[in-house]
Amino acid sequence: MATILDAENRITAAARDLGFSAVGFARAEFLADEARYAALWIARRRHATMKYMENPARYDPQSFLPGARSVVVVLKNYFPPVRLNLRYKISAYAYGRDYHLSMREDLERLGEAIVRMRPEARFRIFCDSAPVADKAWAARAGIGWLGKHTNLIRKGAGSYFFIGGLMTDVELKPSAPATDHCGTCTRCIDACPTHALTPYEIDAGRCISYLTIESKNPIADEFAPLMEGWAFGCDVCQDVCPWNRFSLPHNDPRYLPLDVWFDPYVVEAAPGSQRRFRRRVAESPLSRISLKKWLNNIENAVRTFPKN
Repeated sequence: MATILDAENRITAAARDLGFSAVGFARAEFLADEARYAALWIARRRHATMKYMENPARYDPQSFLPGARSVVVVLKNYFPPVRLNLRYKISAYAYGRDYHLSMREDLERLGEAIVRMRPEARFRIFCDSAPVADKAWAARAGIGWLGKHTNLIRKGAGSYFFIGGLMTDVELKPSAPATDHCGTCTRCIDACPTHALTPYEIDAGRCISYLTIESKNPIADEFAPLMEGWAFGCDVCQDVCPWNRFSLPHNDPRYLPLDVWFDPYVVEAAPGSQRRFRRRVAESPLSRISLKKWLNNIENAVRTFPKN
């Protein structure tokens, strides 16, 4: 049977073979500090309407996988080789296939690699769709630190990464923690159009990504003039981050722009049926919102798109 170190090395090699940009390991223990901070954040209603953030199970590995001993966390680069040139702005994460689908496929393969190594092993995967604090685990696993914009930053690589992972009952040696390298920089805070950021904290109800995706309501009059052309998500805080000067274009064809972004029916926001819209945007992150929401987003984004 492989030793702990052998297991760690073999899982790392398997993750690299699957195209993950980084891999780290953490002990599957209750995230006490993160849970306390989240409770205060939620008490101030900084999570807006995202009720799932209130689930305390997000910080307890045993609620997710009873008997879990380790957390394996991976990153997948999605920094785009080219930017879409539309009448409005789309977050780079949304260009290609929905990462929840693609990452899940790759994470299942990583779990299968663990089972081949340890046939008795159990695992359960997560990727932004389970009651798991993904970013907190990524920081615990030492593959980056949570920046002042609350996104994970990896030294020398930036922040354009999808985060995913798995919990397992295999014991693995925890990775050394990453150190914070934001320093005195406040570019993300200064650049946020809706003033959603304070150091290391976000007011989700003011965030453009929330307003254009998570919120089911039309963009409020308070924020509508401040959207700067964003129709789905927002990359401002990442674009201005000095660490993203090290970002390298990804080479995964699944995250290249889908045909949906060249479909006149979608990009010109032609009125139509919800069913037709769903069919056109299937497997795109755009499937997360309704046609009505998309039409409202585009109308406002075109109106506020910077003229210079």
